[in-house]
Amino acid sequence: MEQNDALVGQGAMPESNTPAEDTTNTHTNMETLLKEEGLTLDFPQPGEIRSGVIASINPTQLLVSVGAKSEGVIAGRELDQIPAAEREAMQVGTEIPVYVLASEDANGNIVLSYTRALEQKGWEEVERILESDEIYASKIEGYNKGGLIVPVHGLRGFVPASQIGMLRRMAVTGETPEQRWGKMIGDPINIRVIEVDRNRRRLILSERAASSETRQSLKERVIEELKEGEIRTGRVTSLADFGAFVNINGADGLVHLSEISWERVQHPSEVLEVGQEVTVKIINVDREKKRIGLSLRALAEDPWTKKVEKFQVGQLVEGVITRLTKFGAFARLEGDVEGLIHISEIGETRIEHPKERLHEGEVVTLRIIRIDPEQRRIGLSLRKVDSGAYKELDLAGFDLGTDEGLPLDAIPVEEPPKRKRTPKKKASEKKASEEDSGEEA
Repeated sequence: MEQNDALVGQGAMPESNTPAEDTTNTHTNMETLLKEEGLTLDFPQPGEIRSGVIASINPTQLLVSVGAKSEGVIAGRELDQIPAAEREAMQVGTEIPVYVLASEDANGNIVLSYTRALEQKGWEEVERILESDEIYASKIEGYNKGGLIVPVHGLRGFVPASQIGMLRRMAVTGETPEQRWGKMIGDPINIRVIEVDRNRRRLILSERAASSETRQSLKERVIEELKEGEIRTGRVTSLADFGAFVNINGADGLVHLSEISWERVQHPSEVLEVGQEVTVKIINVDREKKRIGLSLRALAEDPWTKKVEKFQVGQLVEGVITRLTKFGAFARLEGDVEGLIHISEIGETRIEHPKERLHEGEVVTLRIIRIDPEQRRIGLSLRKVDSGAYKELDLAGFDLGTDEGLPLDAIPVEEPPKRKRTPKKKASEKKASEEDSGEEA
């Protein structure tokens, strides 16, 4: 006992401490040896992305080898989040990226996520695209009320309506998101990444930024391509008192109020609405002033032509005076067809104003003296109703045996026989006669 105490007092270690010293030295020597041989243990850490190899597959989990003789599991919600098509394609031995959620669960397994790994790699890629300012080609996957959803490296990016390309924006119609964007799903789209925020999971894209054409350059290109007489399809972009603007492949053209319809239109909204798709005819292209003239009515049959088919120059017709103007009077013939009686055609003698001979609402017989299809005008005459120049026309087709089907003013009326007039005696003869009568008396 005393001998042992003496040994301790001299600095000798007790026998009970000798094994601990050996263990420490062994651990230190092993770590040094592993470092020298490049065999340091590399255990997966939470938040780390690793490349793993599928070791086994069953309906409830994937077992993935992640190195350092470690295996992790993808199970539960993380397994359910893998798209069905991708899960079916996975096989034992397939290499996949995995994200380490936890280094150990209750069962001592490393918890992994496949979808989180893809997401993190996606964020790295979009940050790289933002930095390089490159254009990325994708397809429209969905939409919301504010714009389009476009996938970029597995992430869902958002293209606000203000960042949608001009041509695509011109094609937008309707009031609801479905009406505006629904038809675009599946369409190809080129975008630039303009904002990335991992923490807020925010990825903003722009189709406009990926397009090299400005509105002006696009319009100039379209104007150079257009030719008068062509028929194109466009969309109504705005309405004004004087007409409607229609966009054709990025360039706005004007459909003047007079070119909207053959019928009288007070405002374009009576016929058109913004967003409506229409077919128009190019009637004028002014490349110097960058203006395009369009017509809707040029593609429709002129109903006026159909209405006046029954009329011919020289024909007698009945009309109702509708308006009196300084230069003449308008008369409504059949239906809504109107003709003009020029002031010079109202009477044989000169008058200052049609109201001297006519009044509104009066029914008169008139003769058609001119039909102008291009100007949609009918010239009428009151003074030529009894003109002998049209005698043959008035009698043309008239059957002396019947007057069925002819207007009353076209049926010749037999004039009563003229009474013979006794010639007047000269004054000298009358005086002599009176004297003779006196003598006889």
